[in-house]
Amino acid sequence: MIKEQIEFRGIRNKALLCALEKIPRHLFVPSEFCEYAYSDQALPSYCGQTISQPYIVAKMTELLSLKKTDRVLEIGTGTGYQTAILAELAGEVYTMEIIPELYEIAKANPVIQMYNNIHFILDDGYNGYEAAAPFNAIIVTAAPPYIPEILIEQLSPGGKMVIPVGVSEQTLYLLTKDINRKVIMFPLIGVQFVPMKRKK
Repeated sequence: MIKEQIEFRGIRNKALLCALEKIPRHLFVPSEFCEYAYSDQALPSYCGQTISQPYIVAKMTELLSLKKTDRVLEIGTGTGYQTAILAELAGEVYTMEIIPELYEIAKANPVIQMYNNIHFILDDGYNGYEAAAPFNAIIVTAAPPYIPEILIEQLSPGGKMVIPVGVSEQTLYLLTKDINRKVIMFPLIGVQFVPMKRKK
């Protein structure tokens, strides 16, 4: 997976590659899809959600340029695979999930339980997590129709956010905020994520 799907497509961050090698993806995939855990595709997950293909996980993570001192906000815990990758690379990871079943599945994962720098929040990601803001990096793993302004506000100066945006057609964006709080948006590639849920 790492050589043919990740390195072959240009991912070069050594710490990220080590994290991808260390984290067993099959332990985050529903049992009926375990044989495809390391294939180059997104997979069905629980509660009608999906697990992103390994390359997309790697690409989004590399774009954040994480350091061991960084505080990261993840919107969309899912089963926790991306969360574990982030925990390997950053100082503190605050991960938000709106679906209670997924929240419990991720927390119970034995790989996740090995980390003491992951903080779980069961709540609406559209509101971010003000209690721990600002964040050096924000990663969103479901697609909202627009970029929630509050997430931009919770990004610290010098920070980066990676987020898929769109409904029928989606684009992955990299947002940067400079020390003067100027925000620049870079459209990257077309993607297909599940819609970002919110509380009714």
